[in-house]
Amino acid sequence: MIIFRYLAREVLVSTTAVTAVLLLIISSARLIKYLAEAATGKLDASFVFLVMFWRIPGFLELLLPLGLFLGILLALGRLYLDSEMVVLRACGISQRRLVLYTLGPASLVAGLVALLSLWIAPMGAAKTEAILQVQESRSELEMLTPGRFLSQTRGRQVTYAESYDAEADELRDVFIAQRDENGQPVVLMASRAQRQDIANYDGRFLVLEDGYRYDGEPGLSDYSRTGYDRYGIRLPEAELVTEITELDALSTPTLMRAEDPSHQARLHWRLSLPVLAFIVTLIAVPMSKTNPRQGRFAKLIPSIVVYLLYLSLLTSTRSAVEEGEQSVWLLWVIHGGFLLFAANLILAEHFWMRVRNRLPSLPRLRRKEA
Repeated sequence: MIIFRYLAREVLVSTTAVTAVLLLIISSARLIKYLAEAATGKLDASFVFLVMFWRIPGFLELLLPLGLFLGILLALGRLYLDSEMVVLRACGISQRRLVLYTLGPASLVAGLVALLSLWIAPMGAAKTEAILQVQESRSELEMLTPGRFLSQTRGRQVTYAESYDAEADELRDVFIAQRDENGQPVVLMASRAQRQDIANYDGRFLVLEDGYRYDGEPGLSDYSRTGYDRYGIRLPEAELVTEITELDALSTPTLMRAEDPSHQARLHWRLSLPVLAFIVTLIAVPMSKTNPRQGRFAKLIPSIVVYLLYLSLLTSTRSAVEEGEQSVWLLWVIHGGFLLFAANLILAEHFWMRVRNRLPSLPRLRRKEA
């Protein structure tokens, strides 16, 4: 139990450190994207960290198996580098027992991955989708920050408002610069603006009141000025960028009741992630063996290539199953193939250890015969 606790602590500490670093990198990239959308008014700044909170479970369900794989390689690689594994082998810790000991912390990580993939991550995706839908349905008044310019429709329209009257739900002293159908610049100015739904027209409109429209090229005196009492502008969609699909937000019981290939592919994908954690553990233990003269990172790159190949096959197969091109059981065939690969690594290591243990005894037998 002392050796088991020691190995489990080393593996879990390395797994936690690697997963934390990977989560920090992924979260920082997504946070920058959400902050950019908040800066352009597509996303309310007060919801940025709430969206990030609900997206973290979706990140962790994929990062934890990778963190476990790298954690085992780093933890056991250090034991080989410091010759601690030689001492453990001398104390009777075989390759088979080392695998069994490593499966202890791997079971904890696999259970956490199952909890994330089957329940927490879908719930987080549903919460994130609900928040983004609310943001997409916001009006122009809610997207605008008084005193700041808002660029929309990829820079083809710029809106500015001096102030916002919350009680009347209207903008005051509005300035809008846009281009018409012919690409000519148009400037609109109004004392007030409100969002309204106009009958017989689809979409949302921003209705300007008591203002002027200016048509003409900037820098030239040849322009026209048109006064108006009311002027309507169709509001552009928010165009939020999100990687969440409808399948991500569906609960696991809902997927189990569905018979559509895309739903079945997503269900088996969620069930595959805990299995992935177990199989990469079986692969990492024999691949972590290194020579002290090679360093602890000697097998890191080949191991990562094997992991990326494993994950790439699973993701490409899931996409093919969702499109109805392959059977959902092909996912489990891939798991079985890599399980056989892990068993081959473990048995090969066990075989060569037995051969090396018998070779030194041959000279002693010959001396006794002589």
